[in-house]
Amino acid sequence: MRVEFADAIVKEFQSNKSILFLTGDLGFMALEKVQQELGDHFINAGIAEQNMVTMAASLAYQEFTPFAYSISPFVTLRPYEQIRNDVCLHNLPVKIVGNGGGYGYGIMGSTHHNVEDIGIMRILPNMKVYLPVTGKDVYDAVHLMLKDKSPNYLRLNLAANVGEVESFKAWRKFKSGDKLIVIGAGPVIGNLYKLPSAVLEKLEIWSLGILPITQLPQELIKRIEEVGNVMTIEEHAQECGLNETIAAHILKHTNKPVRFHSVAAKGYISGKYGNQTFHQEENNLAGEGLHQEVLSALA
Repeated sequence: MRVEFADAIVKEFQSNKSILFLTGDLGFMALEKVQQELGDHFINAGIAEQNMVTMAASLAYQEFTPFAYSISPFVTLRPYEQIRNDVCLHNLPVKIVGNGGGYGYGIMGSTHHNVEDIGIMRILPNMKVYLPVTGKDVYDAVHLMLKDKSPNYLRLNLAANVGEVESFKAWRKFKSGDKLIVIGAGPVIGNLYKLPSAVLEKLEIWSLGILPITQLPQELIKRIEEVGNVMTIEEHAQECGLNETIAAHILKHTNKPVRFHSVAAKGYISGKYGNQTFHQEENNLAGEGLHQEVLSALA
């Protein structure tokens, strides 16, 4: 998604010169075009993410719209105090962009993974979290973020192939099914489409694209009550993720009993590192493990 993100920044800059781009000394083979097109609106802040976020807050106070970009844990966990104090408490339009959320950086290990970012960012005051699924979603998300005068976090990863779906927004229904409502966030949804067709056809798949959630869509509430069986899937910890927030809204807004299942990142079960697919599979977010989780929920 980072190529699509770079293209979106260049395109938006043509009509919006308030955009500034800050990178934490990252972006080789992806951001060269951004640097060329933005000129002195492109700043390499170096490996100093706390300073980068504070700089972005200062620039936002001067009515610029800064995008602060790095690997997900480096741009969320490392400068978290600066995001809270300098950006969010002042409700400044700083756009935090984290590449490789979840296990996206694979073999580079836990220091480069981030299965806590959705939770920690969505609880910050005034912050909205954007979770694209496809490559096309990235431009639509950036466009929406530029209209928002509050802080945002954009989580990038490898784009999923889910066929033709409607344009990016907070809630989308990807496909119909009558046995299990699956609510997912980000490209991990694409792993559902690799399940056997006899299983996939039973699933109704929804995508949550923007957090925090204020209300479940009425159509989704109706379908949850009709089907009575829900699963969340997220390349993120269960705590403070979809698991907890969707369950809370179901309890609040539905009037019928609902079976609830959660598939989420549990960490490093084998104690080993591998590529993103390896970590997804050992956390039952892909492959045969996901197949068995879905079969269990359908039983």
